[in-house]
Amino acid sequence: MAQFNPQFLVQPEGMIQKQRMFTFFLACLGIAVLVSMLLAVCLGSAKIAPGDAYRIILAKVFNLPLNDIAGPVSQAHLDIIWQIRLPRVLMSAVVGAGLAVCGAVMQAAVQNPLAEPYLLGISAGASLGATFSILIGGLAGVLFGLGTAVWAFIGALAASLFVMTLSGIGGRASPVKMILAGSIASALFIALANFIVYLSSNAEGVRSVAFWTMGSLAAAKWDNLALPAAGIAASCIFFLTQFRILNTLLLGEETAITLGIDLARVRQLYLVITALITGLIVAVCGIFGFVGLVVPHVARGVVGADHRRLLPAAILTGAIFLIWADVLARIVLTSGELPIGILTALVGAPFFMYILVKHSVHFGGQ
Repeated sequence: MAQFNPQFLVQPEGMIQKQRMFTFFLACLGIAVLVSMLLAVCLGSAKIAPGDAYRIILAKVFNLPLNDIAGPVSQAHLDIIWQIRLPRVLMSAVVGAGLAVCGAVMQAAVQNPLAEPYLLGISAGASLGATFSILIGGLAGVLFGLGTAVWAFIGALAASLFVMTLSGIGGRASPVKMILAGSIASALFIALANFIVYLSSNAEGVRSVAFWTMGSLAAAKWDNLALPAAGIAASCIFFLTQFRILNTLLLGEETAITLGIDLARVRQLYLVITALITGLIVAVCGIFGFVGLVVPHVARGVVGADHRRLLPAAILTGAIFLIWADVLARIVLTSGELPIGILTALVGAPFFMYILVKHSVHFGGQ
């Protein structure tokens, strides 16, 4: 009988060192998120010292007497930090993390390094659903007051199914067919949304719809933060447990089928969850293009393609990216606020061109 060799339980020193380096890297990203949030609440038309902002947040979170912790603080600064900037910064972190994990999962699920909610038409579908809810309304309006969020999810799910169905016609879906189907879906759903806007006589509703097309975090408040935060947090936790399946999908459909993975069911499940995340984001903040494309590739370039490392790195990087994108949107213009969707497109479009030109893009291996 062969004797048991306990050395098989010992990890090579290089693997242990690599894991320690990754853990340290994640810790640095986590600290960077917290520092970014603290600095972000201080920046804007009214600049506030980081120490004052920290003491205000500490007093409000732990329900402590404000003057005992923060010292003399004006009511204006208190309202700016707690009622306006902190919910907005938290929303930017949540949305950035959600879009990043959507991009990483979609790129693996459809085996396409260019996949993300904006390019595959999912954001356009969610925007159509939100436009329909605002200007026309429907039965979803009575569901716990979540009409816009429900219709945005329905639109995102419809776009996902449309892209998967169209790209699968005439044979197996390919990366090129997925991008072409996404372009068709974007054009179709945006045209339908514009048609609804054109026929509407609701001037206030039309102005609200303009918000969805450019994206902004200005509407972030404490009362509309809980739903997207809970949905995105639950989705991120779920996808963090799916790293083995996501890694297998990168090896190709034949390998995944050989290992017993039901590709159709897995893709449907992942697309439904990413549609849910996209719908929640669009319902509250509008369309942010290219975040789900840029952030996963940046994280992949640092930590590799293994989703055990890629997903947590992308989540934290996405939060940092959108926090500072929102800060830039608030301070770049002295006369007002620049829609954040414009900034993400200005960053993402050149990155998209780079990926198209760089045919040797690193995607499926370490």
